[in-house]
Amino acid sequence: MTQRQFPKPAELLEYMQFKKPQLDGKKRRLDAALTIDDLRSIAKRRTPKAAFDYTDGSAEGEISITRARQAFQDVEFHPQVLRDVANVDTTATVFGGTSALPFGIAPTGFTRLMQTEGEIAGAGAARAAGIPFSLSTLGTTSIEDVARANSGGRNWFQLYVMRDREVSYGLVERAAKAGFDTLLFTVDTPVAGARLRDKRNGFSIPPQLTPGTVLNAIPRPWWWIDFLTTPKLEFASLASTGGTVGDLLDSAMDPTISFDDLRVIRDMWPGKLVIKGVQNVDDARKFADFGVDGIVLSNHGGRQLDRAPIPFHLLPEVVREVGSDLDVVVDTGIMNGADIVASIALGASFTLVGRAYLYGLMAGGREGVDRMIAILSDQIVRTMKLLGAHSLEELTPAHVTQLERMAPRARSRS
Repeated sequence: MTQRQFPKPAELLEYMQFKKPQLDGKKRRLDAALTIDDLRSIAKRRTPKAAFDYTDGSAEGEISITRARQAFQDVEFHPQVLRDVANVDTTATVFGGTSALPFGIAPTGFTRLMQTEGEIAGAGAARAAGIPFSLSTLGTTSIEDVARANSGGRNWFQLYVMRDREVSYGLVERAAKAGFDTLLFTVDTPVAGARLRDKRNGFSIPPQLTPGTVLNAIPRPWWWIDFLTTPKLEFASLASTGGTVGDLLDSAMDPTISFDDLRVIRDMWPGKLVIKGVQNVDDARKFADFGVDGIVLSNHGGRQLDRAPIPFHLLPEVVREVGSDLDVVVDTGIMNGADIVASIALGASFTLVGRAYLYGLMAGGREGVDRMIAILSDQIVRTMKLLGAHSLEELTPAHVTQLERMAPRARSRS
């Protein structure tokens, strides 16, 4: 028979510990975010549709980004057990320097449109975490202001070779003068991809008001207050070049870009030169033979060519081909620290996160970016411990199987 008794108040108190209420609304919602998907949900609630969709969307039918995220989900880990993993080292070495974590913040355009703190929040959070920050040619904070926000940290500059080459050369010189240590020479944008969400939303800078825009903004007054009471939104590093926003966007995409442009930039740039947007093994080999310091396997977050190769799937073969010659970095589709661990295990030197960063920014400004970094960091450390890895160097392909969801049919030889 089960023995029963009247509840004792003193014992009940041991089981009923009331949580102290958090009165700071921003801290409360960020503390409740346990995953990048949670940050995305907060960002969607707090950001007007056009700005959110610019971040969240990709090209055409958005097949590339869906496949990239699925590829990370289709990972099977193989842990080693009975290993003392009380402490793990997440320090990565990439492009001649170190990072406290195996990921950095990817370059993103229009960033202050998402949340007014923009790149300053990202650069400041990167400095606090000891990870690199990347500034886009189409960034909304200047090269010099980012350098100040991440003083003493690692800053990388993403370069579009513009139709007016002198504009690009001027940006290269400014980035070098400001102490940026790595240049991300972007090769996957000869023309702009068809981002249909943006077309349907009438996306532009500055935002164009329509009845739909106004209705969507009514429950988000804080965004408009921030937008209207902070400095003008512009492509900060290009502000002095003249032309409308449309002119600058059109100028940033140039179908004539070639290896000749790469040679000119290599001669100009004193730091590490990295090619961003590599999507096949043959091109990876060409760039390795050219003598660059690294490549980023990327399909631009699925925002250029829809149905493009999945960077994570390319990783093992590319690393086998050129991994001894240069650093191989991967981006596109990363939504969890486990995605980063799997990438490192398959040979990546490093990873970059773009949307995850912007979800954090939209969810809570600088504090939201800090929370994004903390979430990924916790997931990385926990995954490494569960795999039995004390450091990134101990992660190997034996820890990971890429499960096959789509197997290619044999190609015709005709």
